[in-house]
Formats: sequence, structure tokens, C-alpha cells
Amino acid sequence: MNITKTNIDALNAVVTVEVAKNDYADNVEKVLQNYRKSANIPGFRKGAVPMSLVKKQYGKAVLAEEVNKVLQENLNKYLVDEKLDILGNPLPKFTEDFNWEAEDFKFEFELGLAPQFDVKLEGKNNLTYFKIVADDKMLDEQVVRIQKQFGKMISKTEVAEGDDIRGTFVNEEKGINAPAQITLDIFKSKAAVKAFIGKKAGDVVTVSTKGLFDDDHKLMDYLQVGHDDVHGLDINVDFKIEEVTTSEPAELNQELFDKLFGAGNVSSVEDVKAKIKEDAEKQFAQQADQKFYNDATTFLIENNQVELPAAFLKRWIQTVGEKPLSAEEAEAEYSKSENGLRYQLIESKIITDNNLQINFDELKAYAADIIKKQMAQFGQTNPTDADVDGIVARVMSNQDEVRRMSEQVMSEKMLNLFKDKFNAKTKEVSYEQFVKEMYGE
Repeated sequence: MNITKTNIDALNAVVTVEVAKNDYADNVEKVLQNYRKSANIPGFRKGAVPMSLVKKQYGKAVLAEEVNKVLQENLNKYLVDEKLDILGNPLPKFTEDFNWEAEDFKFEFELGLAPQFDVKLEGKNNLTYFKIVADDKMLDEQVVRIQKQFGKMISKTEVAEGDDIRGTFVNEEKGINAPAQITLDIFKSKAAVKAFIGKKAGDVVTVSTKGLFDDDHKLMDYLQVGHDDVHGLDINVDFKIEEVTTSEPAELNQELFDKLFGAGNVSSVEDVKAKIKEDAEKQFAQQADQKFYNDATTFLIENNQVELPAAFLKRWIQTVGEKPLSAEEAEAEYSKSENGLRYQLIESKIITDNNLQINFDELKAYAADIIKKQMAQFGQTNPTDADVDGIVARVMSNQDEVRRMSEQVMSEKMLNLFKDKFNAKTKEVSYEQFVKEMYGE
């Protein structure tokens, strides 16, 4: 068997595989002999069928199958031995005059080659890392929320400012049916507030979504509509009042502090705010990290010229699904996946250049940390090492879980590398400001 490669350009090549008779003949003969032993052909005893009849009935199919086996085996070995970094899979080039009656065959395969490029992480960029702080306004609101949460609830007959109102936002035309617990201070619209005052359980209040909140994104939370729909949304929605209650705020005393944070851990309102601030900013840091990671990947895609064998990949996409795609369908699929493929190549290059590796002990430690956090959520704050190790062993025996955790650990390594290498500026913002930055507003 002879295999040669011809480069078309830096991203495309053709591999030619020449299969000679001695590459497949013995295998074909063995298969046909086995067929002869089991063939049932009228007029002949089992195992006594003439080989000429076996070859006539099964010969071409067996020949094609055995040639294909040695072809694929040797082609794959060639790609590995030559260390060819290809995209997609080899695409066979079909010829109309191919003749299975011949003894020697020649097959050609198109290859899409991965591009060669360098990735520079250092240098000038316009990336920003957002440090999200829990400001005084947020902390004051959280304290008030705690007082309400642990306060005494009292049923009321009519709505007044400061009351809790349970009900459902409804607009049949837009498919809105969103249960909600609200207070009137969520509304920016004075008309909406006025419409609720004096209403009772069972009443329906109609409000306009235009200018209803100080931030249109709140429509996503209260009406359960998508981000693309909230901007400029100008419809009427009905709020069906189901219950009206008010609360006597809980007293900010040691009894409440102990209930919230454990006996003796907090002794003043200032301590409460400090604890809230600490917990909130830990969660904010995760969101800030995710935005920075997303911004960094976008920056890398936009600022690294990674050429792809586009024409080859579009043809390959047409063939890989359960059903063949048209050229137009493949074009659409390629457009959706193009940047993702570019980033996969960039990420692989970064991992190789910076020797980012994941070992088994790292995965076990990562799994143990997740398990301890999950157990703590259910009140098991001090599990034994044996308990944790047992769960870790079960998790590590699941290949899907191992793969998922490996991706998460590598993402953390990439994030830390980005933080270290990128010359990003740090900008301190409130959570409200961060949300606006998230949506580019």
C-alpha cells in the first residue's frame, strides 16, 4: 500500500491511497470461505456450494468491505504517524469511472488542515475586569428585607404603600402568566402605584409596561419575558391581586442576629452589613469572572487571525449529520459554528504554549470541594473525610462527570492565565452598574 500527500495550500491537502491486490486478497478469500461453509443455495448441500457461485453472489460486496477496512485502517495510521492536525474528517473524492473489476485501486481524500498561528496574551488591550461592590444602598435594602422576612405578617383588606401584594401578571396576547410577590416601591410609574392603592384581594389592576420600572430589565424578572423583548415594551398587563399583607419589621436585636448567623457570631447592625457585604461580593466575583472570561475569549477571536479551510468544512458539514445537508444549510451551520471553532483552536494553542495540564489529584480535590459545599447547603457542615472520599470515588467513576469537571477546571486555569497575562484595567462598580455593563447599556 502506498500513501502520498499533496498540499493544495496551507489549509488544504489531498491524500492518495493506492491499494494493491495483495493488501486485501487474503482477507477477501477468508471471508468467502466462511460464507461458503454457511451458504444456503438451492441444489447444494450446506458447505458444498461451489466457490464460483459464492463469489458470484457475495464477491463484490465482500471485496468492497475488505478494501474499505484496510483503506480506513491505513489512512488513520498515516494521519497519526505523520502527525497531521486536521479539521473534521477526510472527505473521499468520488470518481464516476471507478471500477471495482480492477485489482489495484486508487482513492483520494480531501483534508482540511488546522492553521499555524501564534497567540499573544500580553500587550495592549481594552479589556476591563469589573470589581463589583455591595454599596450602602444595597446593604440597607438587604437589612430592610431581613426585617421584613423575619417580621410578623398581618393580612389586610386594602392595599397601601409598603404592603406585600401577591398575585399574577397576565397578558394573554403576549403569553404572560407570571406569579409575583411585589411591593409598590418596585414601580417607577406613579400612575401604577396610584392604581393599586385601595384595591382588595380579587381586584384586577391594569398597568402599562412603558416606564413601569426604573430599569426595563426588571420586566424580565417580573413578567418572565426575554431580554430581547423588554426594550421599548409598551403593552398593558393585568395584575390579579390574590392576597394583601403587611409586616411588622423584626427588631434588630441579638436574638435575630443569632438566628441569622449563629450564636455570638454577629452583635450589631454594622456586623450584619459586613457579613452581607462579604457573602454578596463572593457571589459578585463569580459573575465578574465569567464576564471577564467571555470578554477575553471574544477579544482573542477578534484579534487573532485564524484562517480556516472554509470551503472544505462546509462540504464536510454536509456529510456528518444523520441526513445530508444542502449547501445552503451547511453554509448556515458553518456561520453559527465558525467562531466557536476558531476559539477551540486558540484555546488549544494557549493550553499547549502555557503547558496547562490537569492531573487526577486536582480533579479529586475539585470534586471534594464541590461536594463539601453541597453538603453544607443541607446542614452538613463538618462531614468526615471518609464520607467525602466515598462520594468522590463514585463521582470519579462516572466518565461524563469527570469530563464535565475537567472542562470546569481547565476553564478556571484559563481564567487565571487571562488575569495574569492580560493587561486589563480594573473598574469598581455597583451591582446595578455591572448589570448595565453586561448588556452594553
